[in-house]
Amino acid sequence: MAVATRQDIAMVDQIFAPENAIFSAALLLMLLVGAMQVTGLVGDLDAADLDADGDVGLADAVLAWAGIGRVPLLMWLVIFLALFGGLGLGLQQLTTALTGSPGDNFLMVPITAVAALPPTGVAARLVGRIFPSLETTAIDRDELVGLYAEISIGTARAGNPARARVVDAHGQAHQIMVEPDTDDQKFETGETVLLVKREGEIFKAYSRGDFYLPRLD
Repeated sequence: MAVATRQDIAMVDQIFAPENAIFSAALLLMLLVGAMQVTGLVGDLDAADLDADGDVGLADAVLAWAGIGRVPLLMWLVIFLALFGGLGLGLQQLTTALTGSPGDNFLMVPITAVAALPPTGVAARLVGRIFPSLETTAIDRDELVGLYAEISIGTARAGNPARARVVDAHGQAHQIMVEPDTDDQKFETGETVLLVKREGEIFKAYSRGDFYLPRLD
C-alpha cells in the first residue's frame, strides 16, 4: 500500500485551503458537469437556445469574444471552469511565492474570472473547429416553427406541456416545451409533432399522425 508523503499531504492541504476553496470547487464542478454530460444525465444546453432577437450589440460582441456560441453552453462551462480553477490555483501559488501570503479572494476571484475568459474563447473556437458538429448558431426561436419535434419526456396535453427535442436548419438540437394546439390531442413520449406556433416559451403543435399506426417490424 502506498503511503502518502509529506509533499502529497501539503499539496492536498494547499488545494483545500480557504484561499483556494473557490478555485478547487470550480474544478470539482467542472468534473461533475463533464461526467453528467458523458452519462447523459443532463441535455445539451446550447447558446442557440438564447433568443437572438435584436441587432448585434456590445453584449453580442462580448459573448463572441468569450467563445459563447461556438460550442454547446455546458461544454463552454466545462472549459471555463477548468481554466478558472487552474488559473486561480496558479495565481494564488504565485502570489504566495512573491508576497509570502495568498491573495484576498475578493480580489483574486474577479481577476481570475476575467483572465480566464480570453483563453476560454480561444479554446472554444478550437474545439468548434476540431468538432464542427458541436458549433452552435444563434437563431430566433420563432424559426423553429414549421419544424418537426420529438417528445422526449412526459405526455403533453393542452395546458400541460412536455419537453421535446427539435433540430434546426443548422443541425443544432434545441430542448423546448410543447403542448397540443387543440384540447382533444395529447402527445406521448417518442411521438413526432409539427410545431405550428409559439406562445412565449411554449410551442403549440399538431401530431404528425403516424405515431399510433400499426408498425410492421
